[in-house]
Amino acid sequence: MRTATVLMALTLAAGCRSTPPATTPAPSQAVPPTAIPLSQGYDLVIEGGRVVDGTGSAWFYGDLAVRGGRIVAITPPGRLRAVSATERLDATGLVVSPGFIDIQSHSRDALLDGDGRLVSKITQGITTEIMGEAGTNAPQSARTGGSGGHDFTGPRGFDRWLQAMQSNGASTNFGSFVGATTVRMYAKGMAQGPATPAELDTMRTVVRNAMEDGAFGLGSALIYPPANYVSTEELIELARAMAPYGGLYITHMRSEADTWLEAIDEALRIGREGGVPVEIFHLKAGGRRNWSKAPAAIAKIDSARAAGQDVQADMYLYIAGGTGLDACLPPWAAADGKLFSNLQDPATRIRIRAEMDREQQEWENLCQLATPEGVLVLGLLRPETKSLAGKRLAEIAAIQGKPWQETIMDLLLAERQRIGTIYFMMTEENVRLQLQQPWIKFGTDAGGVDPDSTTALVHPRTYGNFTRLLGKYVREEQVIPLEDAIRKATSAVATRLSIMDRGVLRPGMWADIVVFDPATIADRATFEAPHQLSVGVREVFVNGVAVVRATRPTGAKPGKTVRGPGWTGAKP
Repeated sequence: MRTATVLMALTLAAGCRSTPPATTPAPSQAVPPTAIPLSQGYDLVIEGGRVVDGTGSAWFYGDLAVRGGRIVAITPPGRLRAVSATERLDATGLVVSPGFIDIQSHSRDALLDGDGRLVSKITQGITTEIMGEAGTNAPQSARTGGSGGHDFTGPRGFDRWLQAMQSNGASTNFGSFVGATTVRMYAKGMAQGPATPAELDTMRTVVRNAMEDGAFGLGSALIYPPANYVSTEELIELARAMAPYGGLYITHMRSEADTWLEAIDEALRIGREGGVPVEIFHLKAGGRRNWSKAPAAIAKIDSARAAGQDVQADMYLYIAGGTGLDACLPPWAAADGKLFSNLQDPATRIRIRAEMDREQQEWENLCQLATPEGVLVLGLLRPETKSLAGKRLAEIAAIQGKPWQETIMDLLLAERQRIGTIYFMMTEENVRLQLQQPWIKFGTDAGGVDPDSTTALVHPRTYGNFTRLLGKYVREEQVIPLEDAIRKATSAVATRLSIMDRGVLRPGMWADIVVFDPATIADRATFEAPHQLSVGVREVFVNGVAVVRATRPTGAKPGKTVRGPGWTGAKP
C-alpha cells in the first residue's frame, strides 16, 4: 500500500507542470517498483531505523535492502535478518531518509576540474547537486570565453560539459539548468541593449540544444551584468523555446528588496506567457525596510497557484546572503567587460560614486540594504589586501580612512575579481514563515569544498544548510515537522525537476540514502569560522555506494549525471 501511495504522489506532482514534456522521459527517469525476491542476497541491509521515506508520510520502523545500486526492499523490522547480505548496518535510534537534493549548487569548478568529493556537501547529507544559476560552463562561443581549457562549443556543448564532469568523477549526482547569462553572452557578449532578431534566434537555438542535452530549464540571475540588461520579453521568448521540452524557468529575480513584489510579478509573467513553470531562487526580503513584505510575497505566490499557475520557490536557512562585492556598483559599470577600466577612469568613477550614494529602485545596492556594518568581506586574495578578509566593510573603510564607496572601488581594482562577500539583510522571522510554506524547497547557493584543502572564507551554508534545517528548525525550534522537512529536501525537488528515480525511499529507486542521528544533527559552520563539518550525519550512500561512513568521507565517487525531461540522448 505504501509503495502505491508514493508512486501516485510522484505521478501527480510530476503532472502539475504547466507545459508537459513533448518527449517521453528517458529510461533512467522512470523506474517502476520491482518485485522483491526475499530469497536472494543483498549488497546492503540497513536495519531498525526510523524510516522517513521523503513523501511527507509519517515515519515508520523498517529495514531497507540495496542491490546493484538500487533499493530493492523495504520491510517491517526483522524480516530481512535471514537473508544474506554483504553488509548490515544497524540504524537503531537513527533516521533513514532519502539523500538531500540541493536545487541551487555552485559546484561547477569542483566537479569539472576539482577532486569531485564535495566534502562540505556530502557531510550534510546532500547526494544530488543541481547547478545553473545565471552561468554554466557550456555551451561556449567566442563571446562567452573559455572554460579552463575545455572545449564545449558546438550544438552538443552542454552535453559534453556534463560528460566531462562525469569523467572527472563525483561523490554526488549532478545536473544543471542552462544559465541564461551564458545564453545571452553566447549571442551578445557583455553588450547592453536588446537582442537583435538574429541574436534572439541564436539564443533560442542554444536553449533548445541544451534542453535536448538534458538541461532542466533556464536559470537566470537578473541582478548581475549582463543578465540585468535583458528585457522581460527576451526571457519570455527563451521560455517559449524550452516549453516543448518540459523546461522550468528558475530565477534569481530582478529584485529581492525594494521592488521584490514587482519582481515576482515579472517572474510570473515570464512563466505565464512563456508556457513554463516558475521556480524562485532563495526567496527572501532583503533590507529591514522590506521585511514586512514577506506575507504579501507569499500571498502573491499562493494567489497565482490558486489561479492555476505553477510557481514555487526555494530558500537557504540563513539571514545573510552571499555574492560579489561588485553587487554594490551600478550594473552599467560592467557593460562590455569594462568594469576595471571604468573604475580607473576618474570621470566614470565620479559617476559610479554618485549612483552608489543615491537610494533608487533602478538597481539594488546591496551595501545600502545591508549597511556597511552588515557587509562581511571574505574573498580577498592579494597579499596587499588579504589581511582585511573577514572584516566588515565599515571596519575596512575606517582602517583605510576612506568612505565605504571608495573602499569598495579600490578593493575591486586591487583584486581584479568580484570579491566574495556576505550581506546580512534578512530576518529570522521571515525564515521561519517561509519554511512553513508547502511549496518551499532548499538550496545551499554554494559550491562544495574540502576543509583540508582551502582556507578561503566561505558562507557557512556551504557546510550546514541542510543540517541547520534538521537541527535548528526541526528539532530545536519545531518550526516544521521532520517528515515535511525531509519531503522539501528530497521528493519536492525530484518531482519539480522530473527526476523520477530519486527523492523517495521505495523499491526501484536509486539508493541515495542518508542515515542521521535526529538528536545530534546540527550545523557547526559559522560566518567567522566556516570550515567546520556538520555533525550527526552518520552514513551517506550515493547509488548504493558509501560516500560517508561513520561520519567520515570515504573518497568514493559513484555520482551519476541526472538530466531533464527533454533529454534525447542515451542513458548516461
